Amino acid sequence: MPDNVYSVTEIYGSSTKSIEDAIGTAVATAGKTLRNIEWFKVSEIRGHVENNKVAHFQVGLKLGFRYER
Repeated sequence: MPDNVYSVTEIYGSSTKSIEDAIGTAVATAGKTLRNIEWFKVSEIRGHVENNKVAHFQVGLKLGFRYER
């Protein structure tokens, strides 16, 4: 395995469906701009409540992407 250099950026995704959907949407959207995304770490989970029910999920992610040589 060659030595690599990575950068980390923080993003937030949201979904009315689930935490997993919020993560998937955030990674897919970031992937349209960032190349070589290799990992993510959930840094925060929160949500919005309306009428005593979960209205949507909000997930903070740290994305690691590899610099090209």
